Amino acid sequence: MAEKLEARHQGTTWLAARKIEYGEGTDPMEVCFERGWSDGLPVTPPTDERVIAMLKGTSRRPDELVGNIPPNLAPCTIEKVAINAVMAGCRPEYMPVLLAAIEAALEPVFTLHGVLATTYFSSPVIIVNGPVVRRIGMNSGMNALGQGNRANATIGRALNLIVRNVGGGRPGEIDRSTLGAPSKFTLCFAEDESDPAWQPLAQARGIVPGKSAVTLFQGHGPEAFVDQKSRTPEALTRSFAMSLVNIGHSKLVQSARAILVLSPEHYGIYREAGWDRARIERALYEATIRPGARLVAGADGVGEGIPASRAGEPVPKFHEDGLMVVRAGGAAGLFSAILPGWLAGRSRTELQPVTKEIRE
Repeated sequence: MAEKLEARHQGTTWLAARKIEYGEGTDPMEVCFERGWSDGLPVTPPTDERVIAMLKGTSRRPDELVGNIPPNLAPCTIEKVAINAVMAGCRPEYMPVLLAAIEAALEPVFTLHGVLATTYFSSPVIIVNGPVVRRIGMNSGMNALGQGNRANATIGRALNLIVRNVGGGRPGEIDRSTLGAPSKFTLCFAEDESDPAWQPLAQARGIVPGKSAVTLFQGHGPEAFVDQKSRTPEALTRSFAMSLVNIGHSKLVQSARAILVLSPEHYGIYREAGWDRARIERALYEATIRPGARLVAGADGVGEGIPASRAGEPVPKFHEDGLMVVRAGGAAGLFSAILPGWLAGRSRTELQPVTKEIRE
């Protein structure tokens, strides 16, 4: 009721976006479909009342400019973020997380235009850390990468809708993905921080303990990993490496980053042996180094591969900073997941994951 009264009597002071008129008896959800504002799924019509309520999720002014959204570099205000958050199904308390995700995506090293325009599968992957996870009810446990949690599903969806509706990034136009991926709807989840011995991703990337943050990664996924028999960290690391080297193609190297989503049971094998994040990531990097002779173009009758000049080298699959480990998942099932990165990762200094503190 409060938002209805504000829309009726103060709407012009709250809202500046262009109003769309439609005839009586017209379904506003169908209007959104017809005008191309949907990702293919139904959206919540952004009425004045809903947008005003969404804006109350942040203390930032509705007319504040967040940035210019690729590919058209269209200016995006807090109000426009709120409109798309409504359409995606967000709650107002998700706004600080969504705003941090947008700011991370607009950092030059995230190369949002490239992630959108590539013919590859990539889209923004959002990982959330810190106290905000519990406060807004995000899922880091069972089915964390799947459906069923409103915050996980709608925060990622809102970012993709903003790229579409504000920036003009529509499939078949600037979005040139050959096949696409379900992650282009949404891929957003929280890291499991239940073990105090584990260093959360945000802290590993420079965020002060106790603060909330988002990390954006240019990727897609997930790809399944199964190992129900290895019981030592050394054996499990070798097993993970067998899957990690196949990202994109087993003979493509130093061309993509990756995230390993480590399930509780697999993590338990490392934890019991006293392995921390740094040791796990280093061991995985070393386990993916292979003889160059196996990877050169033409080897085994396969045209793909590295130049013949590298045949005598030991060649790592990733750059040294190219693999991140995140904890998530349900307590049962010796399954983990790999989130492969965009193949443009060979430009390691120009293309990087981005971590932003959430301003609450």
